[in-house]
Amino acid sequence: MFSLWGAIQGGVNFLMHGAGWMEGGLHASLPKFILDADLLSMVAEYLQPIVVDAETLAHDAIGEVGPGGHFFGVQHTQDRFRTAFYKPLLSDWRNWESWVEGGSPTADKKAADLARAFLAEYAPPPIDDAVREELAEFTRRRVAEGGVKTDF
Repeated sequence: MFSLWGAIQGGVNFLMHGAGWMEGGLHASLPKFILDADLLSMVAEYLQPIVVDAETLAHDAIGEVGPGGHFFGVQHTQDRFRTAFYKPLLSDWRNWESWVEGGSPTADKKAADLARAFLAEYAPPPIDDAVREELAEFTRRRVAEGGVKTDF
């Protein structure tokens, strides 16, 4: 993430990222892929231009609320409060007590659980049997040549 952040802040125009890679690409992890995808989506959100116009400045809503009022009572807020803020895939924004009551889920556990859920829902694309067998043979050969266990 720190390397990515430096590249983004430096104004990179094209960046290749090895989401899920570990040990320089010698190993891949589905939970790490989800963690990396979550971080990349945060960076993508950060890179969205900030819109400054009458709607985003909300002068009318500020005037409508006035001193001592609250913004949840105005339509401007009602139209935006569910979508106005970025919500990461893995971060848990509950307070401490609620987080503990919810089982104290950690990002790595949530990522592993999501990886399992995504795999359980996966439906392989249609593929010709000859191509499938050729890919299976390639995989068998590469594992025999020194491949590593690939489950998590």
